[in-house]
Amino acid sequence: MKSSQSVERRRQQIVAWVKEHGQSQVEDLAVRFATSEVTIRKDLAALSQQGLLIRQFGGAVPVPSIALDTHSSQSITNEAYSSQTPSPIIKAIGQCAAGLVKPGNKIVIDCGSTTASVLPYLSDIDDLVVMTNTLSTANYLTQSAKEPTVLMVGGTWDAQSQSFQGAMAEQLVSAYSFDIAFIGAAGIDVNRGTTTFNELIGVTRAMAEAATKVAVLASSKKLTHKMPNLELSWKNISVLITDEGISDEDKLNIENQGVTVLIAAPSGE
Repeated sequence: MKSSQSVERRRQQIVAWVKEHGQSQVEDLAVRFATSEVTIRKDLAALSQQGLLIRQFGGAVPVPSIALDTHSSQSITNEAYSSQTPSPIIKAIGQCAAGLVKPGNKIVIDCGSTTASVLPYLSDIDDLVVMTNTLSTANYLTQSAKEPTVLMVGGTWDAQSQSFQGAMAEQLVSAYSFDIAFIGAAGIDVNRGTTTFNELIGVTRAMAEAATKVAVLASSKKLTHKMPNLELSWKNISVLITDEGISDEDKLNIENQGVTVLIAAPSGE
């Protein structure tokens, strides 16, 4: 009973937080409420079903005032999903990441809203081979005018991360070699590497091991996220693409561990 009350209290607080702050990412909510991303996704799914907020890829937004009843929540969810646009900072990170890609490259893209930001900027690059463990990424790529070769990771579908995970997925990724792996980060530890609450890290590590260059895409705010599980150590990362919010001290500390730090600046459009 006590546990049920605790869950209900957290979900009420999540609704209040999203209503006050607008679009909120899963990883940020996990830090805010000191729980795992898996738990937050379950919370958001339940709250969305109740019509208390709107699920978006990677997070949630408040329910518009015109739709406070559950009967209209589904159509609004679909509209919000289709019209979602990343922030200027995330778009800049995606554009910077695409600058690493050359025609004919073989790349692998991990799940996550930040890694997905690279997709629009791949559309003009010829002869790409792209593997992903995310259906939305594969669907986007198959509609690209340049028609890249798209490889889909199999395995077990994880509804919380909206990606394929598990031993089969890891084995499939490991059977290939890539020029670049694009990987996100729930948190960044300046001394250790990327961190997460999630224990589903096998596929991400397999992607990193299979790639010549590993590029982590993460906004500078991830440097303030303290999470217990080490996902990738700095020795397994080639490039960190972030924004101007990173301090000179943190940038230098990361570079001293052999990682190139690229600063993406919004275009100001």
